[in-house]
Amino acid sequence: MVIGDTQVGTRFDELKAGDRIEVEHTVTVGMKIWTTTTVGTVVRTERRRHGLHFRRNMDDKVFSDVILLELPDGELTTVTMDEFTVLRRA
Repeated sequence: MVIGDTQVGTRFDELKAGDRIEVEHTVTVGMKIWTTTTVGTVVRTERRRHGLHFRRNMDDKVFSDVILLELPDGELTTVTMDEFTVLRRA
């Protein structure tokens, strides 16, 4: 949520297909950190099971919240949520 701004933050579980949102990501690679913003229309949301973690037990279940967005030019992109992702209605 943004304090002092007219835009109100939203939560992943409130999103529906057709919602127009702005997603702000914090990207970290090595010592570099930057912020990028993606604006689009929600196609669907899902919780995906994955195996991104090294040397986990076979029965461990690891999930990520994912948003499939349609960008203004019609391109589809996937955004994976983390604790630093900020969602706003556009």
